[in-house]
Amino acid sequence: MQTEARVGVVVEGAQRGLSSGNGSLSMEKISQQQKQMLQNQSQIGTMSQLFAGGVAGALSKTCTAPLARLTILFQVQGMHSDAATLRKASILREASRIVHEEGFRAFWKGNLVTIAHRLPYSSVNFYAYEQYKKLLHILPGLQNEGENMSADLFVHFVGGGLAGITAASATYPLDLVRTRLAAQTNVIYYRGICHALQTICREEGVLGLYKGLGATLLGVGPSIAISFSVYETLRSFWQSQRPNDSTILVSLACGSLSGIASSTATFPLDLVRRRKQLEGAGGRARVYTTGLFGTFKHIIQTEGFCGLYRGILPEYYKVVPGVGICFMTYETLKMLLADISAGL
Repeated sequence: MQTEARVGVVVEGAQRGLSSGNGSLSMEKISQQQKQMLQNQSQIGTMSQLFAGGVAGALSKTCTAPLARLTILFQVQGMHSDAATLRKASILREASRIVHEEGFRAFWKGNLVTIAHRLPYSSVNFYAYEQYKKLLHILPGLQNEGENMSADLFVHFVGGGLAGITAASATYPLDLVRTRLAAQTNVIYYRGICHALQTICREEGVLGLYKGLGATLLGVGPSIAISFSVYETLRSFWQSQRPNDSTILVSLACGSLSGIASSTATFPLDLVRRRKQLEGAGGRARVYTTGLFGTFKHIIQTEGFCGLYRGILPEYYKVVPGVGICFMTYETLKMLLADISAGL
């Protein structure tokens, strides 16, 4: 809307100049120029959103990569370990094992594919969210943003859910490869992104790249929906109560709280997703043949209800700074790019 307003001011000024001058340009030509300017500004806005979203996601994932790897290793322990070993597991013990057996750099194992996945994923996620919000506001009763809190919450929740499903579907093979690379310990089966993609296609078929997609979409949709709706609601409330607070700090705090809310609500689905992604990986991991709900049942029977939240502690340690950094970076880059765009 601000972009269109700026273009409108420019065109209005041009029209006034023509009415007082010789009128060498026709109104039709002005209309064409207006359309071209709107198109150029729209393209700038799209690229800015994609760039801001991609950088925000890549930066937050790199900063929290050690905790992300610990979360994945805890989530998949039940596929390789017995009950006695699981009871002895702790964050400090696992972190010490990684440093001793694999070296400190191993905390970032799979981070390259994480960035390769997160750049397009976050770009599509944030951009799709903005577009879905615009589409949802067209619906009857949802046009007046900010005036109806329940309508705003509906838009943020549904828009976030649809954006998450769109982004996850578009980039899923890279997510699966990231999980398998991060889950490797001292036995290296996949030597990199390209080797992993080739090996999976050869041994499991092309559909093997989409193993666990159902559990992913079932978890990602609600997770992103909760994350965006909690973030937007908290930020709006905060800014209404304390309008002079730093936008960056508000985004960081609200993003962290939204990450805690979404992770708590959807962590069991994320755990099942990770295990489904590792089915048959390297011929070593357990294969669950009972489907999504059968996998839930098996985990509860063998590991107890708490098994569904195995790895939730490092997940909390990760999402508090991770989601906060992501939203903060996105909002900061949007402001910077808007200023640069306005100055051109």
